[in-house]
Amino acid sequence: MHAELGHEKGKDLTGGVLTTDEVAAPPYDGTSQPSKDEFDDGFEYPTEEEVNTLRHVPYSLPARTFLICIIELTERFCFYGVSGTFNNYIANPYAGGAPYTGDNLPGAIGRGTAFASALQNFWAFWCYVTPIIGAIVADQYLGRYKTIVVFSIVYIVGLIILLITSLPFAIENGAALGGLATAMVIIGLGTGGIKSNVSPLIAEQMTETRMKITTTKSGERVIQDPNVTYQRIYLIFYWCINVGALSLVATVFMEKYKGFWTVNLLGLLGFLLGFAVLLAGKKYYVVRPPQGSILPHAFKAMWIGLVNGRSMEAARPSYQAAHGQKYSTPWNETFVDELRRGLVACKVFLFYPIYWVIYNQLFSNFVAQAGQMKLHGMPNDEMQNIDPVVIIIFIPIFDKYIYPFLRKRGYPMYPITRITWGLFFVALSMAFAAIVQHQIYIRPPYYNMPTEGGDGNKIHVAVQIPGYLLIGWSEIFASVTGLEYAFTKAPANMKSFVMSMFLFMNAFGSILGIGVSAVAEDPKFVWFYTGLCVAAVIATILFWIFFSRYNKTELEMNALEDRLVKPTALTQTDRSADPIAEHPQS
Repeated sequence: MHAELGHEKGKDLTGGVLTTDEVAAPPYDGTSQPSKDEFDDGFEYPTEEEVNTLRHVPYSLPARTFLICIIELTERFCFYGVSGTFNNYIANPYAGGAPYTGDNLPGAIGRGTAFASALQNFWAFWCYVTPIIGAIVADQYLGRYKTIVVFSIVYIVGLIILLITSLPFAIENGAALGGLATAMVIIGLGTGGIKSNVSPLIAEQMTETRMKITTTKSGERVIQDPNVTYQRIYLIFYWCINVGALSLVATVFMEKYKGFWTVNLLGLLGFLLGFAVLLAGKKYYVVRPPQGSILPHAFKAMWIGLVNGRSMEAARPSYQAAHGQKYSTPWNETFVDELRRGLVACKVFLFYPIYWVIYNQLFSNFVAQAGQMKLHGMPNDEMQNIDPVVIIIFIPIFDKYIYPFLRKRGYPMYPITRITWGLFFVALSMAFAAIVQHQIYIRPPYYNMPTEGGDGNKIHVAVQIPGYLLIGWSEIFASVTGLEYAFTKAPANMKSFVMSMFLFMNAFGSILGIGVSAVAEDPKFVWFYTGLCVAAVIATILFWIFFSRYNKTELEMNALEDRLVKPTALTQTDRSADPIAEHPQS
């Protein structure tokens, strides 16, 4: 961090984002070993040598962390179960309703694959723009918990509209498209408000922010590392997301044999269960109150840096005091350091749109591709369930075996490395999809127009499986790590906003998806997948060239948290220690 942020080693920054009236611990300088005599807290802290030689392990997670996991699981159960049937709902015509026999595809609106792909790209775009709204509401006004409650109510309203307009009589009377569009807007607003807040809320349940040395039952001295803990938290969080996504296993059969309205009813009931858990567990959650003017001050600090040679040094109170106080700086020195670290994360996020435009193929063109093959009685959108199954199987393997194995042998797999591997695997998935599409086009009876007959070409749908496997691995590396990076690099009181910036990259991916959807049709799919593969390969190479240097400063950037004492119960936060309040407006 010192090299990256321009500090002298060991320099003590004044203030700090203290959220109680406790005193900040001295900054970790990589050489001293704090002891009970120095801090009188009874813990042993590692030296620089110990940080580099001892094994790093996560802290034990508090039970409230898993309570929030249940909330996210049920929301994703609803979201994926409902939206996973959108492609058939939009693309295929209504033919009297369920049940659909053989390889006949369920449908309601009948506007074709290209329209379905474009509308779903709008849906994805909207769902990842709205987190910014939720973040501003949380960081400025309501706090994360209350914001999640408010936007959950909005979500429920959207689900009710979707349920009513998907009933058979509503479809037959032409209400399906209007109802779907309205529900997409309302549900997208609700899910956005939840997304940007539940991700940081779960990590805030772990209040330890300093590395500590402990001894295992076997006698091994290890370092309990908050950053390894955050890695585990987001792996578990993402695992729960994908358990929820398995709702598609049921909903794709429900749409085929019972009708789309049953899918939407199941989603509504699942979401109501999670909402009940959210309300019932209120007294157990660690909650940080909103900080009022934090976002305007953040933008002001960035503006000062921009107009002063793009140097954030100019935004420091000490700099302004030494140079005539041209700008008022109602924040402390550490706030500027946190802000600079958050800007590093935002630069990293700029490469995510290409990742998301490929990932979104799971819910649109991969479903359409399955419909071009022999399904043998299985719904064409059942195959997308392989992705969450891959993640559910492999996240415990990565968490328990692969990552600890690499850390023990001196390969900590810092976030930039993991994201690079994620981009690489998603590129491979598109290469494989192009190969599968070529095999479809060379098979009878419809060759390069496989949807003409409605029953697909003579190739088994199971050949898609490796493509889902590759995308699942890419998510473990890139998507999980992105959530972790957004939380660990964000200023303490801007966690929701920086998280929304990460999620916003998915919206840019959707814009790219809309742009390329014009070629997402037969017989152009081979070139469509090939183009995405080439773009991802280029992005992977450039990402590593631009950002691999941050691996060298990862521990130093994270050590900024060591300068701050976090409360053990943030529900009792003292607002008088607000980093803005410490330096009143001059």
